[in-house]
Amino acid sequence: MKDMVSWLSNEESGQGLVEYALILALIAIVVIIALTFLGNNVNNKFNNVTNALH
Repeated sequence: MKDMVSWLSNEESGQGLVEYALILALIAIVVIIALTFLGNNVNNKFNNVTNALH
């Protein structure tokens, strides 16, 4: 039993995957927040460029 508890406390095989998932989630949250605040400004710029090309 003591060996099993020791093995479980030292098991790190899924740690890297969890860290990458957390980083990906953080990046997704930052992108969503940035698009929420800057979305209208970016859309207006694209509309201005489109209108200038016509």
